[in-house]
Amino acid sequence: MAYQQGNIYEAIGGAEAVDRLVEAFYKRVGQHPDLIPIFPDDLTETARKQKQFLTQFFGGPPLYIQEHGHPMLRARHMPFPITPTRRDAWLECMAGALEEAEIEEPYKTSIYERLTMTANHMMNREE
Repeated sequence: MAYQQGNIYEAIGGAEAVDRLVEAFYKRVGQHPDLIPIFPDDLTETARKQKQFLTQFFGGPPLYIQEHGHPMLRARHMPFPITPTRRDAWLECMAGALEEAEIEEPYKTSIYERLTMTANHMMNREE
């Protein structure tokens, strides 16, 4: 995965913007009744990995692959029961985080749409 100039990562403000987004996101996840059961009590490492992943996902340096190898998202999420309700809760937290992190348009919508496709792919259980 090559680092690309002129991508979402750079357009939203690079590492600082990803940090703001992920911190705002996990603040919500840690309080969401539908998500608390499938996340660890301490979200520090989870947030660190998501910062690495989103940096790469948005076109920045391949931090996640460098440390952890291929994301294999569906396989990594399979042990956790991800239902439509939990997908919706995750997306609700992300929508709020995008607002709080002040990610501007058109990037906010583009990011949300890409993450919605990813969240749909992560579902692995019925209600």
